[in-house]
Amino acid sequence: MPEHQHLLNDPSQHTVNPPMNFTGHDHHKMMIDDFRKRFYVTLILTIPVLILSPMIQQWFRFNTSFNGSTYILFALSTIVFFYGGLPFLKGIVEELKQKAPGMMTLIAVAITAAYAYSVATVFGLQGMDFFWELCTLILIMLLGHWLEMKSIAGASRELELLVQLMPSDAHMIMGEMIHEVKTDSLKEADLILIKPGEKVAADGIITEGESYLNESMLTGESVPVKRQKGEKVIAGSLNGNGSLKIKISHASKDSYLSGVIKLVNDAQREKSKTQLLADKAAQILTIIALVAGLATFLFWWLIAKETSVFALERMVTVIVICCPHALGLAVPLVVAISTSLSAKNGLLIKNRTAFENARKITTIIFDKTGTLTFGKFEVVRIKALQPNLDEREVVRIAAALEQNSEHPIATGIISKANELSIAIPSVNDFKALTGKGIEAMVDGKDIKVVSPGYLKENNITMLENYSVTFAETIVFLIINNELAGYIALADKIRPESANAIKTLHANGIKSILLTGDNAKVARSVSDELKMDGFFAEVLPHQKLEKIKELQSKGEFVAMTGDGVNDAPALAQADIGIAVGSGSDIAAETAGIILVNSNPNDIVSLILFGKATYKKMIQNLIWATSYNIIALPLAAGVLYKWDIMLSPAAGAVLMSLSTIVVAINAKMLKVRSAP
Repeated sequence: MPEHQHLLNDPSQHTVNPPMNFTGHDHHKMMIDDFRKRFYVTLILTIPVLILSPMIQQWFRFNTSFNGSTYILFALSTIVFFYGGLPFLKGIVEELKQKAPGMMTLIAVAITAAYAYSVATVFGLQGMDFFWELCTLILIMLLGHWLEMKSIAGASRELELLVQLMPSDAHMIMGEMIHEVKTDSLKEADLILIKPGEKVAADGIITEGESYLNESMLTGESVPVKRQKGEKVIAGSLNGNGSLKIKISHASKDSYLSGVIKLVNDAQREKSKTQLLADKAAQILTIIALVAGLATFLFWWLIAKETSVFALERMVTVIVICCPHALGLAVPLVVAISTSLSAKNGLLIKNRTAFENARKITTIIFDKTGTLTFGKFEVVRIKALQPNLDEREVVRIAAALEQNSEHPIATGIISKANELSIAIPSVNDFKALTGKGIEAMVDGKDIKVVSPGYLKENNITMLENYSVTFAETIVFLIINNELAGYIALADKIRPESANAIKTLHANGIKSILLTGDNAKVARSVSDELKMDGFFAEVLPHQKLEKIKELQSKGEFVAMTGDGVNDAPALAQADIGIAVGSGSDIAAETAGIILVNSNPNDIVSLILFGKATYKKMIQNLIWATSYNIIALPLAAGVLYKWDIMLSPAAGAVLMSLSTIVVAINAKMLKVRSAP
């Protein structure tokens, strides 16, 4: 049973200058801004291109042609091609270097073919230009990639947030003097002082002093842990009301927290290699476009003995049709809509790949504190042991002693007093009973709020038997050296947790508890919720190893958590899910955040993930299926019967495909958990 000692308020607010160069987030923001700028510039230039295009004029029966209008059309389209199309022209180079042609290759081939052919028509080649198709294709593709990048939200800031757990300065002891130094300058065997309420600056061994340290954000242990001479402490832990002298065991770059940072970084880098489904479709279409286009040209020129101009027009038409506008929007549109809908329904999607893969989940790993439980102590039972006392009076007197403490137990008792609208009296002669509780004078009476250990050491006998569950912590009220009552507190299980676990089981998904808390507490929670098992007393790197172990067995693993201790496991898991009430670090590391901290939202996540993936598949089918009809017609397979798809007709089909994709994406709905 953990004893409780009262912690002081944290007076120190450390600012951190991270020793690492975190440029990924800014780079991604610059890329988003670049795509947005290129889209709007291209949009402005495309309007006059449409007005000056002979095909558009023919369709809408107006005439804006004048002497030199063709060259203006050429000039504007050239700017669009080189400025708006530059990301795709660069993209094809990178994809070909990697020998992995995809969407960028397909787009680049299509716009280059359209531009080259159109330029040729300006300078003497017989035929109608593709300038308006070129500009609209680039415009739509820029929009698609802009939406796509916005939906991902770029590189996370979790590593920077992890570093910010470390104080920037430390108190180094040199002889009888104390010097302020930068944390990153500390090295092995240095001696430092940790004052009450400060964060531990480096991993080390306590050489003098004792205190309670809050390690919950690092180890998952929900209750502050007593540390004394000879014991290890972890950098980033929050010290209680005792002063500690610590001998550093290794430099800050080799600290436990630095190891956590590396684990997160490595796991995320590995996951980022996942390719999008749309890119795979683009790879296939790239091959089809090049092969079909070349085959079309050779057939009409060499076999059918048509003119080279006719054969070239057929080839360009085939290549352009193979790159439908809709393909560039098929996935990004669904992602953008699903992201918006999710946010309104308690799900914040940060990583689209993780969300799309929610349908594959076979095992969900739950952190306990703050995920399945509320993450704070609440009063669950009150017992008065004297005839002149009732439960309200027990709470009133206990709250009087606890009102100046920030200890989790104190917070729970004060909350109960506020809930019962109890006026809390003032105290005199307050003092701490080191490691056992607190003592003060209230209403002229000597009052103590103590742990079970105090009763045992002072041979105070209980007037009746009492029972306490493994998940509970109990404190006793002593008035004038007589036992007067007790208060039991516990980190209560969320009422939604049981239904979430039940629903997951109904969908064939296993649930496992993974926590830094002790085995007794873990077993109690696991049994109550009827989970499939638990792992207790595990550190962050051990949590990650448990995830890897399950993945090696073929399980598709989702991990939920709320603390720094969960960050490596959240990053390693196939899908990382953070509860919104937890730390910023967990939220940034995870691919999905439960904004309302409701475990039932996990069920909604899975159902919505399946619906979203279905919409993506439908859109990809819509975006490419017209090729089955359009491509042969563009190639001229029905030419004998005077049936042949013109570039203009191909453009109409592309537009219709885009409209269908947009409408289908808008029909996406969130399904709530039962």
